[in-house]
Amino acid sequence: MPKLFEYGDILNHPYYAFYCLSDREPFPIRPHWHYYAEIMYVLEGSADIIIDGKEYIAHENDLILFHPEAVHSVDNANPTGALLKCSVVQFDISRLVISNSYSPKLRTIFRAARNDERCVSVFPADTYEHERIRGILYRLIWEMEHMGYGYDLMMHSHLCILMLDILRYWQKAGFSTDNITEAETEDEQTIRSVTEYIDAHSSESLTVAHLAELCGMSYSNFAKQFKILYGQSCHEYIEHIRVCKAEDLLLFTNHDLNYISQETGFSDCSHMIKTFRRLNGITPKQFRMKHSK
Repeated sequence: MPKLFEYGDILNHPYYAFYCLSDREPFPIRPHWHYYAEIMYVLEGSADIIIDGKEYIAHENDLILFHPEAVHSVDNANPTGALLKCSVVQFDISRLVISNSYSPKLRTIFRAARNDERCVSVFPADTYEHERIRGILYRLIWEMEHMGYGYDLMMHSHLCILMLDILRYWQKAGFSTDNITEAETEDEQTIRSVTEYIDAHSSESLTVAHLAELCGMSYSNFAKQFKILYGQSCHEYIEHIRVCKAEDLLLFTNHDLNYISQETGFSDCSHMIKTFRRLNGITPKQFRMKHSK
């Protein structure tokens, strides 16, 4: 069973920018998650985007933000299989530093924004200055390709501009940074590390009590801190990961539902169907039919 987690060497390579074309890349891009942030800008065509179980259709000049640890997938949504071309930037948001000592770090702000309904992840072309943003993304890729003197500083400065534009867009929708606290506790850091363990062992029997024990925390404290960090309970997070892996098997294999339920850690097929329908609004069979080519 393939993992959803995608490794990225953000320690040595905190910024990466490139063009993604459907005639060169293995579309669809299967569900996955990673610790770095990612921005995709549609230059040509349309894309079918799924982020944490929510589906969007992104068109030319639309911008998509994938938060760190968000499970996401991308497919070519052009009905005739026409070219999908995108600009893509991957980066360690922890490296983006702003000078105001009184303001929380961008990493902390964007972590809080992920659980705020006002902070959208898909930005249609008519809601922002897409020509200017398109220019920034072009420059980021140009710097990555040429790697001239100080290219990393240039990429850092352009990424800061881009992320602040996104933050200001959220602020217009009512999002505030006033009550966001900066420090992340040791318990929070430990809980974040356990999500990779959940991904690797999601096909096995997982209990919240066992995960709390792995973190060296009491059940109640672990459950409380997990809910604060991820906006859902640990049990709900495990179900979400299992459903994402079930989606992967439904899309890319011909395995029956009994096999898929066993491979993804559900107690039985009926449990998988019930959970899948609750999270996606449709049954696994309907999902497979909807996305079949």
